Amino acid sequence: MSEAAPAAEKQPEFNIEKLYVKDLSLEIPHAPSIFLERDAPQVDMQMNTEYSAIGEGIYEVMITLTLTAKLASKDKVMFLIEVKQAGIFHVRNIPQLELEPVLAVVCPNILYPYIREVVTDVSVRAGFAPVLLNPINFDALYQQQKAQAAAATTKH
Repeated sequence: MSEAAPAAEKQPEFNIEKLYVKDLSLEIPHAPSIFLERDAPQVDMQMNTEYSAIGEGIYEVMITLTLTAKLASKDKVMFLIEVKQAGIFHVRNIPQLELEPVLAVVCPNILYPYIREVVTDVSVRAGFAPVLLNPINFDALYQQQKAQAAAATTKH
């Protein structure tokens, strides 16, 4: 019998093992008086994605999103939501050069609709108008980060 693996075993594999909210925080530092304000808040969003291997061909990918809504006129925080939406992905038989785009683009594209739903739900449950996050092009973000990293490397 040959030691070589059959061709079927070398097919690329990609499976979602688990999607979950890893961390969730809501702060309303000026409640209840903040609910009497009528001004529309100014919303600032910070987002970060990261991934790490947790086993052979198993990766955790996580989006951390921090949303701060402030009253611009008073520089007063209405609410702050922080969510870490994560997923465990089974990724095998993908060439090393293609693995990073899968973890930095494909997986966040799967996770992002869930984090959007969490943010909308939490803002409504907190007593505010729903926060509707715009779609994000993770491929464009990835390409931008790669270009910035290349530019930083050429400067040194």
